[in-house]
Amino acid sequence: MQKKDYSSLTKEQLLEVIEKLEEKKQYGLVWDEERVPEKVVTDCQDNLPVLTEVKGKEIFTDENQPTHILIEGDNYHALSVLNYTHKGKIDLIYIDPPYNTGNNDFIYNDKYVEREDIWRHSKWLNFMNKRLELAKNLLSERGTIFISIDENEFAQLKLLCDKIFGEENFIIDIIWNSRKSVSNDTIVSLNHNHTMFYCKSISFMQRNKTKYRLMATDEKFSNPDNDYRGNWVADPFDAPDIRPNLTYPITNPNTGKIYLPPTGRHWRTTEEEYNKFFSEGRIIFGKKGKSKPQLKRYFTEAEKKGIVPKSIWDDVGTTTNGTQELEKLLGAKLFNNPKPSSLINRIIEFAGFKDSIVLDFFAGSGTTGQSVIDCNQRDNGKRKFILATNNENNNGHGKILDDVCYPRLKKIISNDNLKYFKTSFVKIDRNRDQLRIDITKCCTEMLCLKESIFNLKQETPDWKIFEQRERYLAVYYKYASHTLDELKEEMNKLKGEKVLYCFTVDSHGLDETKFTAWNNIRLEPIPQKIFEVYKRIFKNDQ
Repeated sequence: MQKKDYSSLTKEQLLEVIEKLEEKKQYGLVWDEERVPEKVVTDCQDNLPVLTEVKGKEIFTDENQPTHILIEGDNYHALSVLNYTHKGKIDLIYIDPPYNTGNNDFIYNDKYVEREDIWRHSKWLNFMNKRLELAKNLLSERGTIFISIDENEFAQLKLLCDKIFGEENFIIDIIWNSRKSVSNDTIVSLNHNHTMFYCKSISFMQRNKTKYRLMATDEKFSNPDNDYRGNWVADPFDAPDIRPNLTYPITNPNTGKIYLPPTGRHWRTTEEEYNKFFSEGRIIFGKKGKSKPQLKRYFTEAEKKGIVPKSIWDDVGTTTNGTQELEKLLGAKLFNNPKPSSLINRIIEFAGFKDSIVLDFFAGSGTTGQSVIDCNQRDNGKRKFILATNNENNNGHGKILDDVCYPRLKKIISNDNLKYFKTSFVKIDRNRDQLRIDITKCCTEMLCLKESIFNLKQETPDWKIFEQRERYLAVYYKYASHTLDELKEEMNKLKGEKVLYCFTVDSHGLDETKFTAWNNIRLEPIPQKIFEVYKRIFKNDQ
């Protein structure tokens, strides 16, 4: 690598270089800075991303059911918008990013990154770093993120995520048996993928770890003795380590044989608790009654506690199953190696909650959306998904969104609702007041998404009112106009939760003393808070 020439730098520039060198970690991941900035990022120096609803593509079935979101556009722009609408609101992120294999799977600045490209790892890291930094801001306190990857970027991704999410928030690398067949033309047949699992707050997960469980199934439970308490399995009555207070003799009443805990182990309960279990008929001595003690564990108990997931998943299907599943839905093989919905179902089941917002910003064929719907149908949940993907060419099978993701969602949504948005832009004008006016005119869909209130109830040239199950959103677009009183009269007639987004040129927000006659309403100024988010992300001054 050619050495850099510092001889022409000014004193200030040299000081800046020295400061950067001193800031570098002694241990961690280092990669080459971008030589050619990513275009989707430089676009935001002159334009601000917003959302525009695609009319005619919404799916509406039942107002009482969740409304899911599909965003068409580059995920950097989608994540930037979500940093305003959903900061701290996302409970679960699953992504399946490009693996950077060098086989036409990773596009950077409109070009495929080839295996021979000496900067390919740095390009991938720059690409992922920006998006994961934005994603981190979206996670709620109970939030988790799962990232699928293979051997090409596994090591780099682990260190990158340690940097962004914190090494202390790393939970586990889940090994997924992604294919069953064996490759005979390699030294070792690669049959697995990795799924990195991080959380927003390890202290929250530790305090609530019993909530992160899989649903128990009764396939291993039976009731051979017609126990009135239902199906059960026999668990060993001994446990690891030596504890003198839990070491005592147990007599098998059928044979008279006396048992002590095996070497290096102890009984699971005190002698007093053992006697209680025995009197309740929960202690058995093997199938024929002639071996050491075992404890009956009932399915009702397992159902209540759930099952701790293992780190190796070989029971959730393979990419072949994902391909078959998608082909059955769409009638043709239109996407290479999609994840099976059973894999994402497993993630949602144990790491999500019934009211979680689930985000996938590399949505591809839409498997995550299907999994959210599957889980809701199974347990009557109210989870919502947000999917973001571009509409690029799909390996000779049309467009990813037009021909795969959207048709898939349209087929599987039977009770829920879907809103379809595209990312678009507001040009940054030299006149700041004009920019404020322009962004205010174009931010309505973002505000609806932020509040999850979508149904237009009433509108005039100066304001709009939206409603969703006795929740109301008003947007006022003018500055100091008499029509604000008209909007006040309409909003005061409504009963329920109300919010007003009101245009103001004052960077300090709205003067609440001017809104004292508004009944039970939350005030939000626009567009200043949008600018604050974008200034942090894009480092430009609106």
